[in-house]
Amino acid sequence: MTSSIKIHPDSPYELPHRIALVHEWFNSRSTGGAEQVVKSIDESLQSLDRLPDIATLVDGVSKNPNHWLYGRSVQTSAIQHLPWGIRNVQQYLPLLPIAIEQLNVDSYPLVISSNHLVAKGVLTSPDQLHISYIHTPVRYAWDQMNIYLQRSSLSRLGLGPLIRVQLHLLRQWDQLSSKRVDEFFANSRFTARRIYKYWGRQSQVIHPPVKVQQFRWNLTRNEQYLCVCRLVPNKRVDVVIQAFNQLKLPLIIVGDGPEKYSLKKLAGPTVQILGYQSQEKIANLMGTCRAFVYAGIEDFGIAPVEAMASGAPVIALGRGGLLDTVRCASRGTSSPTGILFKDQNVSSLVSAISWFEERRLWKKLSQEEIRLWANRFCPEAFETRFKQLLNKAWEKHQKACAVASSDPEEALNRL
Repeated sequence: MTSSIKIHPDSPYELPHRIALVHEWFNSRSTGGAEQVVKSIDESLQSLDRLPDIATLVDGVSKNPNHWLYGRSVQTSAIQHLPWGIRNVQQYLPLLPIAIEQLNVDSYPLVISSNHLVAKGVLTSPDQLHISYIHTPVRYAWDQMNIYLQRSSLSRLGLGPLIRVQLHLLRQWDQLSSKRVDEFFANSRFTARRIYKYWGRQSQVIHPPVKVQQFRWNLTRNEQYLCVCRLVPNKRVDVVIQAFNQLKLPLIIVGDGPEKYSLKKLAGPTVQILGYQSQEKIANLMGTCRAFVYAGIEDFGIAPVEAMASGAPVIALGRGGLLDTVRCASRGTSSPTGILFKDQNVSSLVSAISWFEERRLWKKLSQEEIRLWANRFCPEAFETRFKQLLNKAWEKHQKACAVASSDPEEALNRL
């Protein structure tokens, strides 16, 4: 799509033609929200006649004719050539900080990194502007470390102490590398708070793009509740299953991951775990479910927004990025889109669902109004804000460089 938004056509601070776009990895096993953001950044830059060069730890997609990176030149790290490096890059976690620092982006005046682990650590000079879009400060090294360790198979093998040492070292590097970034963009207010807590840096919020137009909001709703997510510890699907076991209400769970088999053992007779499903199937389930249920702490949470784009009310934990996206009916909010429950436990979720059932809110909440709210997170909104903040950051950087070159004393005073 060609955008009508310009980067200050009357400004002398025109974006450079050489731009590097850095992301942790591209492989067929990781095609989530972070990858969608990278694609949207790439499209936004192309609409400004700027085709960025791609740099990443590993590339397993650019030779696929159906992928948006097909035919593009992609710079990779040494991890690309290690055994199983492309498909299982995370197994080399201790090496990833070193590997990202070996990517060469010296010749690019503007570097944009997409970070959920190490991408922000790419090395740049004072003359380069480095903007980092943060999907999350690495969860399992900071506030969700204990959740991962408690349910990690490696911990059960007695490797817990070794993992803790590795995560300690990762936290040190993570904080150190945050100082290399000139400007931070965060995907939610919650992520912005985490950036400030762990790195001591301010950031601008740009919500990720959600393809709301791909979902139908005016279908007939049935009695089944829906949960869609990866089946990993921090999503707390176990809390959702136990709540529905207790309530004996029908629940469909869509997703795959390491917890799939343990969750199947936990599921009662009213709970179905379907595993991986096509986007078409998920869209139909979202368009017809009674409500979408979510118990994880998300930095943003694209699936709940997709559910709202389908006109579905959302019942979610009232923490994290969901505070940006769900308008809670129990708080007297105008045009509510669902319910936020307080605590990440079974009793709190049971109370929320019971309150929802007693008031028959799936009939009272307007599907059209829920969809209209979801439109705020459409790709066009992302593109507009991204370009505005990109322009502002580039102009600020160019002015600082001009001062540094013409008046060294004034440049020092500004530091």
